Amino acid sequence: MTQATVQTSKWQAYLKESLQQQFSKDLTEPILSHADNILIQKPWLDENEWVHQLILESLAMLDENHPDFTFIASHLYSQLLYKEAAENRSYSYDQKYGPFYALVEHLTKIGIYDKALLENYTLEDLNELETVIDQKNDRKFTYIGLRTLADRYLTKDYDKQVFELPQERLMIIAMTLMLKEDPYKRMEYIKEAYWALSHLYMTVATPTLANAGKSYGQLSSCFIDTVDDSLQGIFDSNTDIANLSKNGGGIGVYLGKIRSRGSEIKGFTGASSGVLPWMKQLNNTAVSVDQLGQRKGAICTYLDIWHKDIYSFLDAKLNNGDERFRTHDLFAGVCIPDIFMEKVEARENWYLFDPYEVEKVMGFRLEDSYDEEKGAGSFREKYQACVANPDLSSDEVPAIDIMKRILKSQLETGGPFMFYRDEVNRNNSNHHLGMVYSSNLCTEITQNQSATTVEEQKTEDGKIIIQKEAGDFVVCNLSSINLATAVTDNVLERLIKIQVRMLDNVIDLNTIPVLQAQLTNQKYRSIGLGTFGWHHLLALKKIRWESDEAVDYADSLYESIAYYTIRSSMEIALEKGPCPAFYGSDWESGEYFTKRNYQRNEDRQLFWDELKNDVQTYGVRNSYLMAVAPNSSTSLIAGSTASIDPIFQKFYSEEKKDYKIPVTAPGINQETTWYYKSAYFIDQHWSIKQNAARQRHIDQSISFNLYVENTVKAKELLALHLDAWRSGLKTTYYLRSTSSELIDCESCSS
Repeated sequence: MTQATVQTSKWQAYLKESLQQQFSKDLTEPILSHADNILIQKPWLDENEWVHQLILESLAMLDENHPDFTFIASHLYSQLLYKEAAENRSYSYDQKYGPFYALVEHLTKIGIYDKALLENYTLEDLNELETVIDQKNDRKFTYIGLRTLADRYLTKDYDKQVFELPQERLMIIAMTLMLKEDPYKRMEYIKEAYWALSHLYMTVATPTLANAGKSYGQLSSCFIDTVDDSLQGIFDSNTDIANLSKNGGGIGVYLGKIRSRGSEIKGFTGASSGVLPWMKQLNNTAVSVDQLGQRKGAICTYLDIWHKDIYSFLDAKLNNGDERFRTHDLFAGVCIPDIFMEKVEARENWYLFDPYEVEKVMGFRLEDSYDEEKGAGSFREKYQACVANPDLSSDEVPAIDIMKRILKSQLETGGPFMFYRDEVNRNNSNHHLGMVYSSNLCTEITQNQSATTVEEQKTEDGKIIIQKEAGDFVVCNLSSINLATAVTDNVLERLIKIQVRMLDNVIDLNTIPVLQAQLTNQKYRSIGLGTFGWHHLLALKKIRWESDEAVDYADSLYESIAYYTIRSSMEIALEKGPCPAFYGSDWESGEYFTKRNYQRNEDRQLFWDELKNDVQTYGVRNSYLMAVAPNSSTSLIAGSTASIDPIFQKFYSEEKKDYKIPVTAPGINQETTWYYKSAYFIDQHWSIKQNAARQRHIDQSISFNLYVENTVKAKELLALHLDAWRSGLKTTYYLRSTSSELIDCESCSS
């Protein structure tokens, strides 16, 4: 017997015992049988290779009828992580988790952890937190969840060797997010945050999950820039976007202020080349400035449906045509006013304008207004005035033709995304400070925007001084509730209280390399509390997706989430002061609650009248509070379904760069399987009904996908978009068809 075989035999004996202690006989017997066979057939394998073989055997037995084999594979993989960490950190494997202080000290010494951890926490603090770390919570991970966490988020040294273990990553996140709290309360908050994270009741955004506690990277997920119509503004924006992309941010870019192709420049007619060349610049930035060396930058450009460049904009991602006008690496969103959808319905004509010429001839910017009421308002008045003015050039086209171009692009590429600007701005709780022109990369963020402009450039004492008027450069900090576990365990109220505090603290901890974004972050203190696991929760509660019961449940559940979120922000405002944007907002006037017709509900402990008075008295800490992101990767880590989406299939293989991992619908069994209907076979009008009920309680927006088969007819697809608009949805995200290949934003995966 070789030395490797002896070691493997010892390892096998240990694993055999641990499996039998943790899992039922019907799960362990086939695995242990394979363990013996592997030793006989491949005696040359060392102990690590042997365990990897055993993991593969476990995954081979995983299907919708045997979903628990994922936990067998996860348990085996966790043992490999414990073993590797113990060897690298020089402690006994029997401990599973080693000395916590020694880990923090070592990773700080070699420059990976931020020095702030040891500067703010004592040896006694870290020893106390070590006793809180619960290795048993690693059992909650599915195999793909643990593997994703280990491959992409656990801290390794410069040689990519494992040092940090799963529960230590979660504790480091909790410690980091509570760094600036009152030292007398800090340990209590850390333990509460760790409780929320380690029970997988919530997840933090990908940048926070990856970078918290590190000496590099930033913690925020989403950014939105508004590009000024000037050469300086365009190139400055490109630089800002590159800096954010380098640090892992997903970026939305509003291009609607840029003059169209053929517009004049300094009196020279036909001089402007329009938005397409600047989109090409952004496309190059997305490719060349990647996110932390892991993936190319993620940028979505938005343009108004009335802009003269709209046709070339819609064609920019298609595979056919002139490559000089193609931006294959950008995503696209279209900003749509109500009146356009009305024209589509009525099969009437639509007019395209140059924003620069509109300002020159009419004296206003068309994009700077919206309809304050359904069917009436300042945007349509100004649009109609533009149509009626003979001195203003325009292109007249059938509205339905533009919509057909949108639908064609969506079926080929999944986009453009739809941004219903009037509905967004009517419900903007901070309209006193500006307006919302577009959304972010994943369509869930809707916040005030404005362009940053250069006011003055001068030299002084041999230095170049540039003075800028800082615009509202949107920043959002995301985190999501795991509905399936938090609701089932009845911890929603307790969870949201700590979750909002964690999100609020990200704002003060983050160093953003774009100064106007830093200023906007402090001004609005925006957060985006979202959810995932909706389909998982419906299955557990035995509620059919296509039912009024599901719609009613979405309404009541998200009302409760809104109540707890607003109350938590108010309580932090009482403690630390409201955000600067509070004064003059719908929060201060109470209009936020009136618009949504919130009524006191004693049965559900929702005391809206009292909360409204408290908010008016004490303020809110965060001027924007809720947004539902796609969170596809972090929902995998937490072992649930993504966002508010239905599942694709009950059993499938998740494809990673170098391997495939079989995955089942979470919690699937003989009872829940009937409630897991595939997204592509669900009547999407029911999904729209659900989302309309949910949207009333979300002050920002929701990453809402539409799922269709590739045989869908144009009139059916148009009917879905008209239904979404009529139902008051603020945005729609991808059109996911059975033939399109789509990519989710990693930055927004919260």
